[in-house]
Amino acid sequence: MVGIGDRLHGLDALRGGALLLGVLLHASLAFFPQQTWIVHDESRSIGAAMIFYAIHLFRMTAFFLIAGLFAHMMLARKGWWGFVRDRASRIAGPLAAFWTPVMAGIITALVWNAHVQGWVTPGAPPPPSPTYDWTNFPLTHLWFLWVLVIFYAATLILRAPFAALDRNGAWGRLTDRLTGALVGPWTPVVLAVPLALAFWLDPTWVAFFAVPTPDEGLVPNAAALTGFGLAFGLGFLLDRRRDLLERIAAWSPLLLAMAVGTGVAGWYLAGGPTLEPMAEPTFDKAVAAWTTAVAVYASALAAMGLCLRFLSGRSVIRRYLADASYWVYIVHLPLVMLAQVWVQDWSGPWWLKLAGITLGVLAVSLATYELAVRHTLLGQWLNGRRIPWRSRAATPSPLPAE
Repeated sequence: MVGIGDRLHGLDALRGGALLLGVLLHASLAFFPQQTWIVHDESRSIGAAMIFYAIHLFRMTAFFLIAGLFAHMMLARKGWWGFVRDRASRIAGPLAAFWTPVMAGIITALVWNAHVQGWVTPGAPPPPSPTYDWTNFPLTHLWFLWVLVIFYAATLILRAPFAALDRNGAWGRLTDRLTGALVGPWTPVVLAVPLALAFWLDPTWVAFFAVPTPDEGLVPNAAALTGFGLAFGLGFLLDRRRDLLERIAAWSPLLLAMAVGTGVAGWYLAGGPTLEPMAEPTFDKAVAAWTTAVAVYASALAAMGLCLRFLSGRSVIRRYLADASYWVYIVHLPLVMLAQVWVQDWSGPWWLKLAGITLGVLAVSLATYELAVRHTLLGQWLNGRRIPWRSRAATPSPLPAE
């Protein structure tokens, strides 16, 4: 079971899994039936779109749910100033340090693909460089670090007046009771109300992509702020009521059934992997928005509950992968794109090429983690602990990217 007084190994596993699944998620984009990605492999299948949809539906919502829980844990342990210093170092710092090399790798893959596809005319002048401002700045897949910074700042600002006024703990006790009333199999339905409204009001919303990824611009879209913000807030409150994690674990089979049912319905209401936005706020869009919003939260809570239920034991392998997941996620996207360009014209089934890209990128990323990160000052910066080279024990380290 969860083990309230112990380290939450199940949440470690979910956080690490959510980040590692990003490799498979991005690798699948090249194999969609229609072109949705800069690389469009000659082997395509609706199966690749199904894989993407299933992962994308819950992955980052579950991540922000856990991030909120760990944020409250760290605030309680380090105080607000220690929290600010830690998050500035281990979240804002890596975003600033790794954005440029990651972007350089992505551009390299784009240029190589342009040459492979014959889009470059020898001797022709290069196309003009794009111009960026705060509205379209390319955060790439590192957008989650920027959104975390926003949520951390909002947490400190919103928490300050309550902490100042709640001298006798009355507000805290009321909050804890309300959290207890919120958590149950009805939680996805309640949380879906504001998210569905955000979907319904967005003329650019593509139902297939559920919560739209805020990877461009310094102000995240309303649906992402709503969907991920509610998950972060719930996680923050759950750390005050650790006993409710047992309830989520107990309800995880029902939450999984809700997730599968609404997820399948959302797929059909979206029309499958279509890129056409639901522009008009019609009744059909309202139904799709509501169904998708419930699926987002049901799947994220189901993932949390199942991991707490079945992965709460100690595991050296899961501990290692959880520690490595932050680094793997940072470096993976340029590697995925380069691999996609390399194999796009190879003959072979799509699933074999997808597996090869995913496993190959994971192997390279984990190798660089072991050789250049885990036992170095870089590992201490990202993970909060430097593991000695001669250490045979998988000593637990603080969570990196919560």
